[in-house]
Parts: sequence; C-alpha cells; structure tokens
Amino acid sequence: MSSSAEEIYQAWTERFDLWFARPGSVRMRAEEGEPFFFETEYEGKRHPHYGRFLKLSPARLVELTWITGKPGTSGGETVVRLELSSTGAGTLLRLTHSGFADEADAGRHCEAWPRLLGHLDDQISGEL
Repeated sequence: MSSSAEEIYQAWTERFDLWFARPGSVRMRAEEGEPFFFETEYEGKRHPHYGRFLKLSPARLVELTWITGKPGTSGGETVVRLELSSTGAGTLLRLTHSGFADEADAGRHCEAWPRLLGHLDDQISGEL
C-alpha cells in the first residue's frame, strides 16, 4: 500500500466512512472489546456490519470480529486480522479473514478484499 501504516490504522479504527461505510452510519470506538456497527449500500440495498475489536496496536495491528448477513458472512462471526509493517515506500499490509461457515462466503471475501483495499489506498491518497 502506498499509504502509511498510521493512515491505514486510522482508516480501520476511526474512519470507516472514508472508504467503506455509508457516511453517518458508523458507530465505532477503537478499544479492545468494544462493539462497532456500520452500514454499506450496494445496488440500492442496505448491508449492516457488526463486530467488536479484539486486538489493537496503533499502526501495527487491527483484529476484529466481522458479521454481516447474506451474501457476506451469512450471519456467522468471522475474524479479520490486519497486520501492518512500514516500508520505505509505504506499508506492507497482510489481511487474514477467517472463520467462514462455507467456501462460497470465503470466496466472495477473497475476491472483494483486494479491490476494497485498493479503494482504501486511493481514498487516503486523495485526501493529501
């Protein structure tokens, strides 16, 4: 990612509406154990997302539970782990999303995350 680890961490813990969530829908306090909620909108449909922060280490680690309906996690609790390492040119980002009930849900997320992370990087760059 061309963005800094600090910018990416902030986008995941304080600014979901910058790159992912519908503006005004985010309810989030970045503290371990704290729940969060936000909505996305796709093809005119509302998609609520729920979870809680499991582990946080500024500019290094975000781990959270991730629950959506169909066709997301189908109501199952999954875990998203984001590991950040600063490099000279930006940030090495490793995202692991685990705990899916079936391969179809896992496959959709595997396809979507690279596109969403690219969008995140573009949105952060556009703010500068």
